Amino acid sequence: MLKFLLEKEFKQFMRNLVMPRMVLIMPLVMMTIFPLATNREVKDVTIAIVDNDKSIYSQNLVNKIISSGYFILADYSSTYNDALKQVEKGNAYIILEIEKDFEKNIVREKTANIIISANAVDIFKGSVGASYLSNIIYDYSVELNEKLNYSTSSLINIIPLNKFNHSLNYKNFMIPAIMVMLVTMITCFLPTLNIVSEKEKGTMEQINVTPVNKFIFILSKLIPYLIMGVIVFTICIIIAKYMYHLEADNGLIALYTFTLVYVFVSSGLGLIISNYSYSMQQAMFVMYFFVMLLFFMSDLFSPVAYMPFWAQVIAAINPLKYYGEAVRGIYLQGATIIDLYPKLIILIIFAVVLNILAVLSYKKSE
Repeated sequence: MLKFLLEKEFKQFMRNLVMPRMVLIMPLVMMTIFPLATNREVKDVTIAIVDNDKSIYSQNLVNKIISSGYFILADYSSTYNDALKQVEKGNAYIILEIEKDFEKNIVREKTANIIISANAVDIFKGSVGASYLSNIIYDYSVELNEKLNYSTSSLINIIPLNKFNHSLNYKNFMIPAIMVMLVTMITCFLPTLNIVSEKEKGTMEQINVTPVNKFIFILSKLIPYLIMGVIVFTICIIIAKYMYHLEADNGLIALYTFTLVYVFVSSGLGLIISNYSYSMQQAMFVMYFFVMLLFFMSDLFSPVAYMPFWAQVIAAINPLKYYGEAVRGIYLQGATIIDLYPKLIILIIFAVVLNILAVLSYKKSE
């Protein structure tokens, strides 16, 4: 009996058009792409430099930093506020401010001050990037000590500033990511499993013979999960506020706007998958593949900026990347819809395209 049951299961598996291919494709993709794309090495950090001294000593320091291979000069700003605007726009990640009379203070006072301001939205990137910069400045200080024949332990005092996450609390970085992941899983998995379950029970055949058009049917599937996504996101906001003391200062409208649009994106993807799935097992397998791809090819685990170029291209067509960046920006940077409108437009385009494909791929005749 066991032999025949096993034979039946293997035959059923091999007759499935998707499952055998997914068994091969999923491990190949995850084992070849993700380890290469996930990179926590900090290189090519964009830096804005404010040189208030413009002396030979300060210029030599700037040259040493740029030639280190770890930093790329994004802007040579005239004031700190100008450099901060570059950080807010995403053009620079670290600000180096050299005080006025830098060279004069080193020669006469044997000490000088430098301010390092790091974007601490991503704690790892901010702290490690600032640490690299501090080491370079320390080496330069040692060189000056030897050149001037001073006995001072350090000529340059470094003043660190962590922008947007002053306490470097890792929870503040991860909570928005967890919120995004929950909304994705709820609004992607549930509509998919719901429709496939109806196919298995035979109720879809009854729906197919009714005069309900495809657009109304797809919309009836989207609305319940839109409500569920908003409810889940609201619970997350409450927990973040009262348990972790993380609040979106005047950003609730922006949060819900992005979430409403993104729910249509993720639900649309789920509906497309359900239209091509004929069993719960197949739907779960395909959904897991796509959700893991969305998670890893975004900023949730590894910064996209440090991925290889080919991985950045893939991440550019990942809607989760834009939604995750928006939620983190609202929570940690106090960003508004105006600041994030390019990401909102991209998500709207994703929502329209995916839901049109969901309507077109749904066939009323089985």
